[in-house]
Amino acid sequence: METYATALLYAIPFFIGLVLFEILYGHLSGKQTHTVMDTVSSLSSGLTNIIKDSLGLAVVLVSYPFLLEHLALMEIESTWMVYALGFIAIDFAGYWNHRLSHKVNIFWNQHVIHHSSEEFNLACALRQSISNIFGYFPLLLIPAALLGVPSEVIAILAPLQLFLQFWYHTKHIGKMGWLEYIIVTPSQHRVHHAINPEYIDKNLGQIFCIWDRMFGTFQEELKEVPPVYGVLKPAATWNPVIINFQHFWRLLKDAWRTRSWFDKLRIWIMPTGWRPEDVKEKYPYSIIEDVYNFKKYNPQASFLLKSYAVFQLIFSTCLMLFMFYNYAEIGFNGLLLFGFFVFAGIFGYSSLMDGHSYAPWIEYLRSAGGILFILLTGSWFGMEEFLPWANAIMLLYFMFTIVSTYYFSALEWKNKTARLA
Repeated sequence: METYATALLYAIPFFIGLVLFEILYGHLSGKQTHTVMDTVSSLSSGLTNIIKDSLGLAVVLVSYPFLLEHLALMEIESTWMVYALGFIAIDFAGYWNHRLSHKVNIFWNQHVIHHSSEEFNLACALRQSISNIFGYFPLLLIPAALLGVPSEVIAILAPLQLFLQFWYHTKHIGKMGWLEYIIVTPSQHRVHHAINPEYIDKNLGQIFCIWDRMFGTFQEELKEVPPVYGVLKPAATWNPVIINFQHFWRLLKDAWRTRSWFDKLRIWIMPTGWRPEDVKEKYPYSIIEDVYNFKKYNPQASFLLKSYAVFQLIFSTCLMLFMFYNYAEIGFNGLLLFGFFVFAGIFGYSSLMDGHSYAPWIEYLRSAGGILFILLTGSWFGMEEFLPWANAIMLLYFMFTIVSTYYFSALEWKNKTARLA
């Protein structure tokens, strides 16, 4: 996990730099694909996923080294061949993992966050799951294990294969000629993120589009069908933590409410969207019927609130980068507590972005907890060793959060309500 954290220390600034470049290009070209709150939500989702993965907060059902030890039929000596086969095997597994995520109710819960943005840009690529707490992906790597691809090779190639899926989340690149027949391109992935009936559950490939062509899930982007983005049951929140568990909560409620014990069990593995008949009649869900005529989620937000959200995102990113930089010294227990503070911060400020009544209490409590932690320990996880004024900066940050939260919840929200009345 420390190696992964080190890799992220360099990858995160690179990804954020590309997002900023896309925003600048959109501004200069007059074709902006970003909105402030949506982009803050997307990048905040990326932070939660990165923290969760870097801390290894998942239960692996079976490890790849175990499969390799018991299933390998051969040993490939050629270095380039090992890496080539390993990459192809990971991408093949990625296709089927992606397909399961779209086709099975419980697996959709771990993927819905990635489709939840109603925009399509590089930032939405970073909407990654924190609800995938059971690691079954090695089971899909059985072909690699049979071929004897070393676990070290898989460990190197898996993050690379994931990072290579970032670039094609953009509307600024058109079709790419002959490459459309080999790799996943922005045009193909725009189709994948669209909720148009023609595009639903298509183009599930991650790097190579040959899997979609082989298994019947390929769909070309059509000029007469402009993609519309999001999910058919809109998330209607900027809070990435809530989005991660919305679908699971719906499944849990349906399983509780249905009278059929068989339905209580099978709802989890039924096709995505399936619901027991008795529950569907009594507790209907509204979905988008006309994809070209629905209102995107965009609650009223002042310039100050948008600025505050951007500030919190930047500060949270800096805290996380410090966590990765000082990963070994902080220690696992410290990392868990550090990660909790960042998680709580993201939950708090994204709830404030939504205008939820409970948001102020989250912000007050986590700020008070941060201040108390510094006063009791005399340190913010050793940050003062790198930055002499670290404790003062963190105390000011928490006090600023308290004051700002009070302003938005007690003054700005009150004034907005008065104007609407």
